[in-house]
Amino acid sequence: MRIRSHPFPDVAALPYWIWDDDQTLKAHPAYRQAKAGEQDAAIDLVWDLAMDFLQTLLPKLPLELTYVAPYAREASGDNAIPLMLASACAEVLHGEVETEIVQASRVFHTGAKAMERLLLRPQFDGPVTPGTTYGLVDDVTCLGGTLAELADYIQAGGGQVAAVITLVNAGRLKPLKPEALVIRHLRERFPDAIHHTFGIDPGALTANEARYISGFRTSDDLRNRAAKAAKENDLRLRAKGFQLEDPSAPLNQEGET
Repeated sequence: MRIRSHPFPDVAALPYWIWDDDQTLKAHPAYRQAKAGEQDAAIDLVWDLAMDFLQTLLPKLPLELTYVAPYAREASGDNAIPLMLASACAEVLHGEVETEIVQASRVFHTGAKAMERLLLRPQFDGPVTPGTTYGLVDDVTCLGGTLAELADYIQAGGGQVAAVITLVNAGRLKPLKPEALVIRHLRERFPDAIHHTFGIDPGALTANEARYISGFRTSDDLRNRAAKAAKENDLRLRAKGFQLEDPSAPLNQEGET
């Protein structure tokens, strides 16, 4: 698994969003079908809930961005909402939609706790066009890890990230990028533990990931909780009929498990 090393750029550090929780989203009559992968349901949901919001973004965003969304494969099926929202962004905001960058791993974040989400990092595949400016799109963000992985993948491939759009920003901290002082304190308190435990450079953490990790006193506390979470992940997924390789396995120097 590759190391996440690129932070959100400052221009995309604060996303654009509608709601602070997902109650309105889940209350839409097409939500369950859209979340389970039905494209027509996702189109109805995005049309009803997002179009007016996207119109308000026209004067705030550069034209001709390439919008890309994570294909988040949940245990109940392929979530169709992010891709439909990306298509709507391209239509309303005069950009393009990228469909060849895809999430290449199943992470089963639905129902997962914060530590489990840190361990279950999504990986992406597909061509990034160097020099292209992208807008990242998702239906819901909480810790922000999926968007951070997508931003890292795009920047590692020579692309630029100019904006993040989501329907729900459910994180306690609304910016995606932590303050520099927070990152400095994490580097001092956990010199190597974050890198070795999660495969993430502290500077590439999201604000809410950094906030969560800051609650641990020592590197040993962090590693012990991660080991426990890995076992909890295994039990949770086995109960659903799935099995993953150990997400807490150490990384070698090339960033592979």
